[in-house]
Amino acid sequence: MTTQLRPPAVPLVVNDPYMSVWSTSDTLTDKWTSHWTGTRQTLSGIAHIDGKPYLFMGLMNRHHYGIEITAMQQTSLEVLPTRTIYQFEAAGIRLTLTFMTPLLPYNLDVMSRPVTYVDYQVESIDGSAHTVKLYTDVASDWVVNTPDQKVIWGRHRLEDRDALWMGTSEQDILGKSGDDLRIDWGFLYTAATGDPASYQSVLGNDIDIRPQFAQTGTIPAQDNTDMPRPVDNRPPMPISAWSFDLGSVGGQSVSRQLVIAYDDIFSVEYMYRKLRPYWRRNGMNASGLLNAAVAEYEALSQECEAFDSELMNDLTQSGGEAYASVAALAFRQCIAAHKLAADLDGTPLFFSKENFSNGCMDTVDVTYPSSPFFLLFNPTLLDGQLTPIMDYASSDRWPFPYAPHDIGRYPLGNGQVYGGGEKSERNQMPIEECGNMLLMVAALCKARSDISYAEKYWDVLSEWANYLSNNGLDPENQLCTDDFAGHLAHNINLSMKAIVAVAAFAQLCQQRGLDAEAQKYRAQAEEMAQEWQQMADDGDHYRLTFDQPNTWSQKYNLVWDQILGLDLFPAEVAQKEIAYYKTKQNRYGLPLDIRSTYTKLDWIVWTATLSESDEDFRTLVEPIYTWLHETESRVPMSDWYHTDSGRQVGFQARSVVGGVFIKLLYDANLWQKWLNKN
Repeated sequence: MTTQLRPPAVPLVVNDPYMSVWSTSDTLTDKWTSHWTGTRQTLSGIAHIDGKPYLFMGLMNRHHYGIEITAMQQTSLEVLPTRTIYQFEAAGIRLTLTFMTPLLPYNLDVMSRPVTYVDYQVESIDGSAHTVKLYTDVASDWVVNTPDQKVIWGRHRLEDRDALWMGTSEQDILGKSGDDLRIDWGFLYTAATGDPASYQSVLGNDIDIRPQFAQTGTIPAQDNTDMPRPVDNRPPMPISAWSFDLGSVGGQSVSRQLVIAYDDIFSVEYMYRKLRPYWRRNGMNASGLLNAAVAEYEALSQECEAFDSELMNDLTQSGGEAYASVAALAFRQCIAAHKLAADLDGTPLFFSKENFSNGCMDTVDVTYPSSPFFLLFNPTLLDGQLTPIMDYASSDRWPFPYAPHDIGRYPLGNGQVYGGGEKSERNQMPIEECGNMLLMVAALCKARSDISYAEKYWDVLSEWANYLSNNGLDPENQLCTDDFAGHLAHNINLSMKAIVAVAAFAQLCQQRGLDAEAQKYRAQAEEMAQEWQQMADDGDHYRLTFDQPNTWSQKYNLVWDQILGLDLFPAEVAQKEIAYYKTKQNRYGLPLDIRSTYTKLDWIVWTATLSESDEDFRTLVEPIYTWLHETESRVPMSDWYHTDSGRQVGFQARSVVGGVFIKLLYDANLWQKWLNKN
């Protein structure tokens, strides 16, 4: 088997926090596919070649199905930004299986559609023609949180074809919030593109349908109607099944496509208002969604291919092949940890879920590390994340002179829940969140060449800038983004964030024409930066905390000094740190700081971006590629792992991996090129 990067988990159907299905094995036939939380969500695939069955996705065993099937040989796997491409071979046939999710960030109508295409390309590779039929099913475990929940199913008639649907019998829309949850409301849909005469579909039991296709190349002609039934996550399980008759296949490729979609009806609750998904804002319903998906497949396929090619070229030119592979794996994961909803007036609001780190919604210190992705591809999406926080912080409900941590626990955004919520100062992150918000607002205004967003929230931004001016140089004992490391006083990297954020606010003042305020805050930032260099100095590097000599930490917050053009710290600060970091690397990367071997994947790339040479950048980033390729922690891209053993510490499938795109923001022309696509 030949591969490029062997991802710890492979994105298949990855659209949003609830529609997110992955393969966590080397081949698609080693394990069942699963939700990002690790709970099984089943996809199955069988090829019937010259009357003999071969498995290309899922498992078949004699105990459950009365039949075992030889697996096709998986010969390659490639993960690109919008597509995952497998190749299989058996009996003189090559099958190219592509999962395409058109998460094109410059096209919010398309990006917001909960749609993934499964494309099958089949060709003969032995010079002979072969009779080929293909089969795929999607199981009812996609539509429940736990397998004891009961499901119903049926079919709808679209313009010229049928669509199959499944959902729970009790539709408890937005009925629960939390982290380790799957959706149990709304409906899963499957449909096929192309000539309706070239495929068949059926709803029924897995133990009936899969063995029949394997043995005969056919599926039952009539749907099973014994419902509602619990999923039970074991045979018999209700499934939505499709078969495609490709006829005689020679050297010319023959293709078919399956559409997988999920209509959640309402996506989130925001300040006690239920919001619909963005794609529904103008009255589109599930039928319209499926009709559009079928009609636009060819055009979107070409667009995704061109997008992937251009982005991979830019990533490779910017940071090398290893960096490009890491970023490609991060692309869909970053977007799919969010849901794009429409406010009551149609305004796009983009809500993150803090996956497997407590399930908080619109977490500021999760938005911060992911923000480079949205600053690069579409600032409207960063606007859609910041606005709920800004409106909440500007309301009477938020009593503190610093920024909130979150607006709730996904999918219920009704007020902060972290650290005692909006009524307690316990475990708040005053310096952290104020710095994050000021830096992101300044970067948003820079990306748009427009100060109006900051003007709208000027009073609260001014309050946060004053807070940092008074408290940011030498932070008291408190949490930062890396809250898993616990409270820390005199945190030097946190101090740097505060200093750069004050300078960013000075820049906003200048852009608004407030010259006196600009001079005031700039002078404060410059004085703080000078003091920082003296207080933090530890000879050949800078410390972890001001009061602890012979310590060190990554100073990733320094990246904004360059991105925002602040020129606050001399170049020697970054140069000295990078030289020191190269002496502290382990096999799988640079530890976060002296306290542990663990690291944060996103911060390594931010730190590496401070390098002045391509060689230093690659020296720091290539161990991430090695870790992804070798780690035994088979989960969707963790951002918190041990740099010696390669084991995951925690966190997976989080949006923060979008931070790896920060390298592209350092090239002003490249950044502008991607902004121009909007």
